[in-house]
Amino acid sequence: MSTGTEPETEPEAELTAAETGTTEDELESLLGERAIARDDHLNAPGFVINPNDVQSVLSDLRDEAGYDHLSCVTAQQYEDRYESIYHMKKFADPTDEVSIVVPTTVDDPVSQSAEPVFRTADWHEREAYDLVGIEYDDHPDLRRILLPETWQGHPLSKDYDQEKPQLVTLTEHQNPIQPDHRDAESDTMFLNIGPHHPATHGVLHVKTVLDGETVADVEPDIGYLHRCEEQMCEQGTYRHQIMPYPDRWDYVSAGLLNEWAYARAIEDLADIEVPEYAQIIRTMGAELCRIASHMLALGTFALDVYGEFTATFMYTFRDREVIQDILEDLTGQRMMFNYFRVGGVAWDLPEPREEFFELTREFLNELPAKVAEYNDLITGNEIFQTRCIDTGVLEPEVAKDYGCTGPVARGSGVDYDLRRDDPYGYYEQLDWDVITRDGADNYARVLCRMEEVEESAKIIEQCLDLLEDWPEDERDVQANVPRTLKPDAGTEIYRAVEGAKGELGIYIRSDGSDKPGRFKIRSPCFSNLQALEEMSEGEYIPDLIASLGSLDIVLGEVDR
Repeated sequence: MSTGTEPETEPEAELTAAETGTTEDELESLLGERAIARDDHLNAPGFVINPNDVQSVLSDLRDEAGYDHLSCVTAQQYEDRYESIYHMKKFADPTDEVSIVVPTTVDDPVSQSAEPVFRTADWHEREAYDLVGIEYDDHPDLRRILLPETWQGHPLSKDYDQEKPQLVTLTEHQNPIQPDHRDAESDTMFLNIGPHHPATHGVLHVKTVLDGETVADVEPDIGYLHRCEEQMCEQGTYRHQIMPYPDRWDYVSAGLLNEWAYARAIEDLADIEVPEYAQIIRTMGAELCRIASHMLALGTFALDVYGEFTATFMYTFRDREVIQDILEDLTGQRMMFNYFRVGGVAWDLPEPREEFFELTREFLNELPAKVAEYNDLITGNEIFQTRCIDTGVLEPEVAKDYGCTGPVARGSGVDYDLRRDDPYGYYEQLDWDVITRDGADNYARVLCRMEEVEESAKIIEQCLDLLEDWPEDERDVQANVPRTLKPDAGTEIYRAVEGAKGELGIYIRSDGSDKPGRFKIRSPCFSNLQALEEMSEGEYIPDLIASLGSLDIVLGEVDR
């Protein structure tokens, strides 16, 4: 009923470009004549631009259209050209994507660098230069990143000679541990951290320059574990031979999450719809892996920060071991699961199902008390707080600039989680929350992972309820997938999932055969590790160790 006077309504807030979808017409208008052709991918419109327009195009897409997340850079050589592809998203809406394709001639593979626009392009372009051979003008430090600097040739280029001997002499590639010497004009000291040390979480060499007791410069030196995972996937068939490899990227606990990244990419590429029942099993298994990964991150971080081995480290491994037992019952393996299949999962829940449900629910019922125990041991510990609060600060905009994702970004207040923002599996039908923290320091990242463990437990419990009540005659674990998958030649897709450490993405380009023409892994650890220098400058060596531990990297995924 109207009273004759209507209350004043609040004016609607004006949506920014980042919060609204950008149409292809708007993109064409924004790029104008700089877009010389179209090259659509399944997940995003693609625009071909000239090599000297990279910075202006990416700047406009970021500032005018809101594409503030350069998630991946893919490079490849064709018979008639080299090509760099910049996969761009919005942190506010990762389903709004655009691909910028930059071709160069075979004789002169030189392109403008995107690093002045997005810092994360630094390592991505160095990798493209190292493996493919594309050179990037204006790049601040264009040199090899995975292979030794004396390596001859670029392994993914068409003219690469695999039979050519590789010589690495000490005069060209000096031993980094040189005799002590002092420069009378300098007060700085060079310090090697790693590559073989527990605190580097794998074979990582951190070249560190100290000014007195503070860190003046940090350079992570990766590549010691490079195993050519992408190239091995390019040699395997889509349906049967690629799926065993993802377990070996983040090999410590996140196998099913890795498998899902590949499964999502190939299933969308081949237009395969996964049965609902299999999606629930996938979601449950993935969250068990997430908890196991966060447990390992917590235990090793406590060991890094204040040498806590006897209690915290062993307790987290105790709880992780229970999850490994559950996953072994489900998949048949303790580490390299190989449980997902294109179109579903390998098999149904283990029989008798009641025992599996009982074991999993028992773990979930005991988890709150264990999380409370961890908070008493760790987050409430005065030494731990002193070491972590206000150290390793990574401001939100800096985290975005480096392409950081997962708990590293959410610990800086970046509200970005692909399970919610780009839904897949069964997440959209479940009740759970995305955890963010505003501290942006080492302490916030730990708290973020601890709270994510509780949210994962909520997801698993809901999955168990659904699986227990699922009709017997509708327990389909796999879709009807053709024996041989051969997507149309030239079809391209980039798909990602929310791994334990952040956005784990896969780019695939089909050449019309049953094997990928190009297979690119977007590792969250690779992008997150770039931010270490930003987090550590001006702090002490112990803070550097804490910052590295808070990133929760695994070198198998960094180097791939």
